[in-house]
Amino acid sequence: MAEVARRPIALVTAAVLLVEAPAVVGLNAVMARFVEIQSMSLDGLDPDHMVTGTWALGIASGLALALCSLVALLAGVRDRRPGRLGRGLLIGCAVVHGLLGAVAVGLVGWTAFAALMTVVGLVVLTLVAYGKEPAAPAAAKPAETPEPAGA
Repeated sequence: MAEVARRPIALVTAAVLLVEAPAVVGLNAVMARFVEIQSMSLDGLDPDHMVTGTWALGIASGLALALCSLVALLAGVRDRRPGRLGRGLLIGCAVVHGLLGAVAVGLVGWTAFAALMTVVGLVVLTLVAYGKEPAAPAAAKPAETPEPAGA
């Protein structure tokens, strides 16, 4: 891949993930409100715990997406590959989006699947674009002088 395209890909990935973070928190807020209004419970679980859990999941997911966005942003600004932890976060983000896409195609439809797969593609493209760092040139070895034959 051309090195020229690496930076814009990482910056677009960062922007998409940053836009997605509050959207996920908002979606969980709506779900928490439904649970609260309906007084829903799961197998006798207290509805207040369900509301708290939904909010906690939404906030944690939003923070994770914002952190992944920061990793992609730093990769794009620095034009260097993310560190080991950053790559792990981006890989986890891609895996979660892939799983959500597989579920979303059945529950929501193909449009949601396409949106989630677009995010997967951007994250994976960012990881691939900043693949292995080019190998450093080998240190110049001093020229070996041959031993005299009679020594």
